[in-house]
Amino acid sequence: MTDDASGESPQNLNESGVGEVSDEIDLSKFEWNLVVRSTTADDFEPLMEIQRKCFPGMPMWTAEQLASQLERFPEGQFVVECDGKVIASCSGLLVNYDDNLEWHNWQKMADGGFIRNHVPGGDTLYGIEIMVDPDYRGMRLSHRLYQARKDLCRRMNVARIIVGGRIPGYHKHADRLTAREYVERVVEKALYDPVLSPQIANGFALQGLISNYLPSDHQSAGYATFLEWKNLEFNRAPTRRYRHSVEPVRIGAVQYQMRAVKDFEEFAHQARYFVDVAGDYKCDFLLFPELFTLQLLSCLPPQRPGSAARALSEFTPQYLELFTEMAISFNTNIIGGSHFVVEDETLYNISYLFRRDGSIEKQYKLHITPSERQWWGVTGGDKVEVFDTDCGPISIQVCYDCEFPEVSRIAAERGANMVFVPFNTDTKLGYLRVRLCAQARCIENHMYVAIAGCTGNLPFVENADIHYAQSAIFTPADVTFARDAIGAEANANVEMVIIHDVDLELLRRHREKGNVTNWRDRRTDMYHVNYNNGHEVRHI
Repeated sequence: MTDDASGESPQNLNESGVGEVSDEIDLSKFEWNLVVRSTTADDFEPLMEIQRKCFPGMPMWTAEQLASQLERFPEGQFVVECDGKVIASCSGLLVNYDDNLEWHNWQKMADGGFIRNHVPGGDTLYGIEIMVDPDYRGMRLSHRLYQARKDLCRRMNVARIIVGGRIPGYHKHADRLTAREYVERVVEKALYDPVLSPQIANGFALQGLISNYLPSDHQSAGYATFLEWKNLEFNRAPTRRYRHSVEPVRIGAVQYQMRAVKDFEEFAHQARYFVDVAGDYKCDFLLFPELFTLQLLSCLPPQRPGSAARALSEFTPQYLELFTEMAISFNTNIIGGSHFVVEDETLYNISYLFRRDGSIEKQYKLHITPSERQWWGVTGGDKVEVFDTDCGPISIQVCYDCEFPEVSRIAAERGANMVFVPFNTDTKLGYLRVRLCAQARCIENHMYVAIAGCTGNLPFVENADIHYAQSAIFTPADVTFARDAIGAEANANVEMVIIHDVDLELLRRHREKGNVTNWRDRRTDMYHVNYNNGHEVRHI
């Protein structure tokens, strides 16, 4: 690929401008296998190596201390593993909260690293260490570890997390600010501290400042902060029945403005902005529009439509690398719109799911519009996928696919509660076909449907020169949902991001006890859908 602004076409084009024949891309080459898991004894050596890199000149854990932690409280020790390599970790113990506990005394609270003072059934999780390999910083790995701790507290009915956090950025300001002034400015976001700032961002509240916490910590001048996170689901009377609150799923959808770009880097810069926004707002999913990668044709020489679509496929490796890295770095599952890909000489329109654990899957567009077939020579796929995610099963239906109700029937039968529809339409009438069908799918199948499209113009890019969109997130139409069955809606033809929280528990109840129960009331004695998935025929 060209990575400059020269306008040269990718190197793999032949003399006619058509992309070379390519086999199906092996997605495993682009996947990152990112896992948060419990610590094991096999992790001791890599953990001690990370400590040496994170805390040079400070005392390290020994294998005996790590073994003691694992023996006494295995549930409270976590690591992050990337492609089989341990790159981050956290450790902790349970205690019973007492105002007179010496929270300021890290050595005593951590029992010198052995945690023999761990109290099974304690109401407070005390975090004694969290660390991220410097080579992997900037990927929000600490957020994943804090989330693991929070989930542990919810599962074990623990009231709070308390940590004593270093302030390693203080030494740069110690000549003009006291430690109190420094942490106050960090809380106000006037300054950034590599430890305290992420802790505040992860919901911890500053409760105090501790002097002489780790005298050997020269970066923090021996100081640390005393921080607390409260578990709002904590139940003081575990024997009583109580209703768990349901954590919503946050969906973001990008209404993306098409514009000419000089190279792939400019395209990547624009895409990263929107994923950064989704990360800041803690979106669980971010949906991009169908074929928004067509703007890359603006940096290639003009050519006939069929050749242009195949030339676009040559950007696929860069596209996969970019979105995989962003999904991990911003901790967001990304539905990467869709993109033209050549596999075994055949041109497909494929939507990729980039999970925030680094894995990748794909949904081929099934139904090809007359324009796509005649203009670009696109071929349709032959399988309805339902993808497992950390927020439940989802379906991806590329534009025209959502206009065929059988696809959503199949997805719903396989457990999908959310459908993501990347679309690309040139007129309002085309857009309305997508919108109205998406809303119908919500009612028919008791599901949420998000749609995201392109706006703006791409001069001199044939069949992609004008766009019309009004992206939205739709709900079923019933009293328990949004008044007009629209959770969120963009302004027509304005570049923006919409965000909405959806409640999957509410959806389940609606399917069982809604004012209408469309799914349950189907007359399968009169009609049904036969779905051939290549291995068997399912009757739905």
